[in-house]
Amino acid sequence: MQTIIILGPTGSGKTGVSIEIAKAIGGEIISADSRAIYKGMDIGTAKPTKEEMNGIPHWGLDLVEPGERFTVADWKAYAEKKIEEIKARGKIPIIVGGTGLYIDALIYDYHFRGPTGQKIGDIEQKSCSDRTEIKGDYLIIGVKWSTEELRERLKKRINGMFCPELYVETKKLVSKYGWDSGAMKSDIYEYAWKYLQGELSLETAKEQCFYEDYHLAKRQLTWFKRNQNIIWLELAKIYPYVIKYIQNEQRK
Repeated sequence: MQTIIILGPTGSGKTGVSIEIAKAIGGEIISADSRAIYKGMDIGTAKPTKEEMNGIPHWGLDLVEPGERFTVADWKAYAEKKIEEIKARGKIPIIVGGTGLYIDALIYDYHFRGPTGQKIGDIEQKSCSDRTEIKGDYLIIGVKWSTEELRERLKKRINGMFCPELYVETKKLVSKYGWDSGAMKSDIYEYAWKYLQGELSLETAKEQCFYEDYHLAKRQLTWFKRNQNIIWLELAKIYPYVIKYIQNEQRK
């Protein structure tokens, strides 16, 4: 049974299409998002709501407190365990996210070594497998947008995310964790907080957040483009492609 991976830059529509696919094929979703691991960071990291999950089990969300140590080695161990459990239930694992290092660590089977007795998250040295050879059975789909389309999607998403619920969430996070944790810096929370403190106008906060997200998306795409195993498809074509692929696999 293959593991499906749906990846792409921030704001590309990965979450929505993965839920549709999971509903159709009996899948469960594992998040590969290094921001979504944090508890309490919901709106600002665009986690799907319970309604949006549509009854599909989601794993890899809310794993640690903001600022708590959680490494790529921790995520790989977690994801491998969940994949095994999902397959044991007769379901199909679907990895969804934009954190390229997480995904590479899984599909190329990166190995992490630490001093004897240390937990896997305390990394001393990382040895990476050859990135040209997948170490497992994966169908890897990338969401493809033109540069202008992605820019417009990001602008629209950011406009929608700056809302009263985000401001409440930001205040709660700052009150509980402050800025010392570092988890909320260089993210929408930073710009929302500066707006709430009167340091930025709303439009300037949105503009700066857009450029932050856009540069993140470009870095993510640069990372993914090194992977020759990704099948790049327009968002509307991903669902029918995966459904047809699974049906063909089941006929074998």
